[in-house]
Amino acid sequence: MSWLDRVGDRAEELRHARSLMESSRSAEACLIFERVVHTTDDPYSRADALLQRLSAILNLGRTAEYTRAVEQAFDAARDLPEPYLHGHLHALAALAAHNQGAPDRCVTHLVRGARALGSVDDPDQETAWGWHDLAMAYSYLSFHGYALGAIERARRLGLAAGIPEETFAAPGIRLRNAVALDHHGDSDGCLRVLRDVGCDLDRFVEAGTAGQLRPSSRAAYGYALARQAALGAATGRSAVPELDPDWLLGNGGDSARTRDMRQLGGACLAIAAGRPAEALARLETVQVSAETLGAAELARLSSLAYAGVGDHAAAHRADRYAFRLATQRNDRLRDVYVDGVAARIEHEEMRREAARYEGEALTDPLTGLPNRRRLERHVAGMVGRGERAVIGVVDLDGFKAVNTSHGHHSGDLVLQRIAGVVNRVMRRGDFVARYGGDEFVVVLPGAGMTEAAEVGRRISAAVAAEDWESIIPGTPVGVSVGFAEVHGSGTGLRDALSVAFELADREMSRAKAGPGATR
Repeated sequence: MSWLDRVGDRAEELRHARSLMESSRSAEACLIFERVVHTTDDPYSRADALLQRLSAILNLGRTAEYTRAVEQAFDAARDLPEPYLHGHLHALAALAAHNQGAPDRCVTHLVRGARALGSVDDPDQETAWGWHDLAMAYSYLSFHGYALGAIERARRLGLAAGIPEETFAAPGIRLRNAVALDHHGDSDGCLRVLRDVGCDLDRFVEAGTAGQLRPSSRAAYGYALARQAALGAATGRSAVPELDPDWLLGNGGDSARTRDMRQLGGACLAIAAGRPAEALARLETVQVSAETLGAAELARLSSLAYAGVGDHAAAHRADRYAFRLATQRNDRLRDVYVDGVAARIEHEEMRREAARYEGEALTDPLTGLPNRRRLERHVAGMVGRGERAVIGVVDLDGFKAVNTSHGHHSGDLVLQRIAGVVNRVMRRGDFVARYGGDEFVVVLPGAGMTEAAEVGRRISAAVAAEDWESIIPGTPVGVSVGFAEVHGSGTGLRDALSVAFELADREMSRAKAGPGATR
């Protein structure tokens, strides 16, 4: 059953409002969503109306309403176990957080949104729209690789659900990628991407499907053509409206981002037409969001206009300022940030799982794993029941260097990541605990030493495959693993655990002393 099939007798009303949004008539759609919110008793209809109302408010740039709209939508969705709803809501909340200047909150929503949308069992056109909005959020935060992957997923799901390719053309994603290249000094790369965007538009025009483009896409195509012209690759006015930047920018709908591109696009076309003084006058008076095309776009266009009037010193100053703005948020650091938030969410989920083991007194607060006390109880219970098990000691190699070179906060991140990696490769029914310091213990019920050796290889391989260079550059991390069988039959249980741990610890030390070990 699709999402809209769940909203009962309000489905047609909600579909109509969505069609208005797709036509960039968000103000009209917002009124319909508000009417549904105040007149329905159906939780699904209310949740959908609040979700779409948040999207409309974002399109209109009504920033004062963002916080309340996000809170209301999450409140309505809280008790509805629908991955699509939560995924799409996190995508929109990420856009709101980004526009509010809260990157940490934004990235958290991005990670949660991708996880929720990826878990939808039967994706439909609503899921496709969720991935579309997630792609937009990635793009505005300059996670260009993530954005391209998400919009491709939206496009595939949309085509399978009968949504035309033009609906999810999303030229704004590649446009932001292009201007980011120019802001960092790669104008040739920028032009290559802009020409690629223009080729897509040509293809739609030749196929007679350009009329199906969303207004927001028309605005992005118009700005891409205007920006090419400003860089000296002028295409001139076209007799075909769909290829004329003026027409495209003027027919881009009512969104705040479209208004920004319309203003900046006018300056681009003035530069291209040999009227740089007019462009400078425009740029001095425009009020645009730094998030639409990057904080550096206004300065970069000013540099092009100054060059046009022959003031090369001012052009150079503006270019340097644009570059400084562009490099304040480095893509590599942002990718690491996404990974860090993903690890934190995984850590929180492990903590919730560990809470089943008799509460916080038995849980390691850093990693969320069972602690030594819980380990001893677990093994004692197994041995007391006469069950066979193998115990393994996992010790980190190179951990001292991490704390020395990067500090204890980075060391804590490494321990949390290791906990997640080890948990991920365990067999069903295996037990993982943090013993203390940089030592972890695994318990393999019913296993022999052959199975234990295979588990040890999986742990070592998974740790080696992690991208440690991105969070602790220059300090590789590995593990040494040793195993021993637990013996005992109901008496001397503590001794049985002690002997097994001592044997496993000895095997681990032998592995650490082997060739290639990192200390």
